Amino acid sequence: MVPQRHDHSRIGLLGGSFNPAHEGHREISLAAMNLLGLEAVWWLVSPRNPLKDPESYMPYEERLWRARRMAQHPSIVISNFEERRRLLYTADTLEALTELWPDMRFVWLMGADSLETIHEWKDWRRIFELIPIAVFNRPGHETAPEASVAAKEFAAFRREGEEARALADAEPPAWAFFAETANPASATDLRARWGI
Repeated sequence: MVPQRHDHSRIGLLGGSFNPAHEGHREISLAAMNLLGLEAVWWLVSPRNPLKDPESYMPYEERLWRARRMAQHPSIVISNFEERRRLLYTADTLEALTELWPDMRFVWLMGADSLETIHEWKDWRRIFELIPIAVFNRPGHETAPEASVAAKEFAAFRREGEEARALADAEPPAWAFFAETANPASATDLRARWGI
């Protein structure tokens, strides 16, 4: 999908190292398209995560290849945008995307496990201010939507019910939690199983 500058599509953005991509990524993407009425989800495969050990990474091209194999859906787009633009931080990526496609309705997608730690990310408050955020349940992280630092700080901007489903059209800051997903897949567990 190569959008035009004045494209008004609703697009979910799922970022991460995808080291490797797994069924949990796919489940969140399909749920987001269904619940939020998105035309597509872009998997933004990061060159590396500044908060993680670089020694644990599979080669970038292999991560892209595995992501394409896992996605298996015409509306899930595997993107090397961050690698091409030499971007490492989510806030910088979102600023670049919203500048390139100012009319597009982007939604940041993340698992509840990431919501627990997003306050450790560079310029994390800026992420909430740039685009709406959809948080999806991950087993073992069910308390994050109430107990995490970010959830508490942005509690006044949480959307529920029909407002949550209209998240793609909301003005940020706006975020919602969706309990429908429950895939326990973990990239860390997969690497351990494969001996990587």
